[in-house]
Amino acid sequence: MFKALSDPIRLRLLSLIASHEGGEACVCDLTGPFDVSQPTISHHLKVLREAGLVGSERRGTWVYYWVLPEALAKLSALLEIPATSAKAPA
Repeated sequence: MFKALSDPIRLRLLSLIASHEGGEACVCDLTGPFDVSQPTISHHLKVLREAGLVGSERRGTWVYYWVLPEALAKLSALLEIPATSAKAPA
């Protein structure tokens, strides 16, 4: 998951999807903010999907994406510092 998020475009895509109204975003809404081609955006979305960070569904012509909450919970748990091992400020 961290490898998938190591690319700035993918990190920004995840953020855009997560903050999109309704919790899901159409691929048509995700191509505008970037200076790369639509196929490049589709590739990055595929990497996010294969990493288990986003889900997707085709609706007619467009594909909609949403962030998978369990993936964010897993990332959060990995980054959490246990209270017992945290050092108090000197």
